[in-house]
Parts: sequence; structure tokens; C-alpha cells
Amino acid sequence: MPKIHTIDLNFQNGNESIATYLIETEQGPVLVDPGPYSTFENLKKGIENLGFNLIDVENILITHIHFDHAGAAWKFTEHGATIFVHPVGLPHLKNPEKLWESAKMIYGDSMDRLWGKMKPIDEEYLVPLGDGQTVEFGDTVFQTIYTPGHAVHHNAYVLDDVIFTGDVAGVKINNGPVAPPCPPPDINIELWKQSINKLRKVNAKGIYPTHYGLHENVEEHFTQLENELDDWANYMKPMYDDKLSPEEITPIFVDYIIKKYKDQGLSADEIQVYEYANPTWMSVNGLLRYWKLKEQGRI
Repeated sequence: MPKIHTIDLNFQNGNESIATYLIETEQGPVLVDPGPYSTFENLKKGIENLGFNLIDVENILITHIHFDHAGAAWKFTEHGATIFVHPVGLPHLKNPEKLWESAKMIYGDSMDRLWGKMKPIDEEYLVPLGDGQTVEFGDTVFQTIYTPGHAVHHNAYVLDDVIFTGDVAGVKINNGPVAPPCPPPDINIELWKQSINKLRKVNAKGIYPTHYGLHENVEEHFTQLENELDDWANYMKPMYDDKLSPEEITPIFVDYIIKKYKDQGLSADEIQVYEYANPTWMSVNGLLRYWKLKEQGRI
């Protein structure tokens, strides 16, 4: 097993909400999810603290194209790095305008502060990776598992007996609970559970979600995630049926999730880290859209 390093991107000047993983290989360091461009200087420092330079990073695996995972990828292509991504996500890295405008509808004037720039990536630097495909860096081999549910362009990557799970294994900070990030527009609970079962079949000894770090109680983790997916979605359903607006639902839903965190023993500071990693309010529109598509028979 090659050395795996967790780099804390110190998002919003906090600790342990967004990670980048650096894997040492015969072909130099490989990164999984370089994070948003707003934390690029922290990533650079983390890479250098491990004894490498930015130009040593020639290969990057992207789990999915959301800003907190892929926003800084373009910067590495300035020195010719190759970016591996699911085929559905590839066009959005090539032309990120639609992605940016969609996110701007959610984050408004906070875009630059939260995420920083996202520049187009020339197609010559982009390589699609679909389900079951492998990519080799010397004797280090990553296997791709297509894992939709959180996003239609989501991959997980298996390395020996661990999996880099992006967001498909949810959010778990230290010994806290597992929480499902459910932002619009792609949430599909059924597909998500199918993806979890695909990951179960790997029989991994550990998983590395982007939020955050190595977790080794894999089956317990997946079971908690499935339970929370059902809980979050089912809590939303009556409010959807009553045709409450997102503005009416958001404070109710946020209060519910924050109380759950408190009941699970999280301190105010620990809840803040969860909110940096997975803002609860973002899941409202994602879950409402899920129930709308279910009602329409499109899921």
C-alpha cells in the first residue's frame, strides 16, 4: 500500500472540514480532490510540507465536479497535469460557466469568498474514467466505481483495500455522526443506496471521504448513512406534501438537524465544522427536488 497523506485545506480558516488526499506513487504524488481554489495556498503549503512541489503533481483524480472537490483542478493544468473525471462531469470542467452560474444561484455574492476562481480546462488535460476502469501510476492502481446518488457525475476510487469516496459515503468528522450531503440538483436516494451497496462489495478496510479523513468502521458507517438518508428525506416529505416553500422549510429543517447533532453529543464548535463541510440549508432544495421527481415518476 502506498503512503496516503491527508491534507487539511483549512476551509474558512477552520480545521478538518475539507481534505485533499495525496498518494505517493512511482510516478509522483497523485491527488484526490484538490478542493476549491479559495484554499489553493493551503493546499500548496500542505504539498510542500510533505516534501513535494506543485509541479510534482502530474495526476489528479476528481470524485465529482462540485466546487469543494474540483474547483482548484484547473490550476494544476497550468504545468500540464492530467485530470481524471467521470465522463458526465468532464464537459463542465472544460466549460464551467453553467456550473458557476448554477452555483451562483445558491451562494450569490459569497461565491468568490467560498470557492474562488474556476477557469476552463483544455480538453487535452481531461481524461474520462467510467465504471470499472482502472488507471495506473507505476505499481499503484486505482479502480473506478461509478457512484451516483449525490451527483450524477460521481466516481469513487479503490486503492488496494481503501476507497476514496468523495461525498457518496457522506460526511463524518472525527468520531461524529454520518451526515448525507443533499444539495441540488442530483439527489436520488435509491441510486445512492445502490452506490453504497456497490462500495460494500469492495469489503474495504477503510474509507476516505473528502469530509473528512480515514474511517475504518466501514459497515457501521454505511448503515448510519443509509439511515440518515431516509431520516432526512422522510422528515422533508410532509412539508413537501403541504407545499411549504423552501423559505418556510429551511429554518425548520435546520433546527431539526442541529438538534440531532446536539443530541449526538456534538459541541457548538463541532457543529460548525459539520456546517462548513455540509451546510444543512443546502439540502432543503435538493431533497424537495428529489420528492418532486418521485411524484412525477422520474425517479
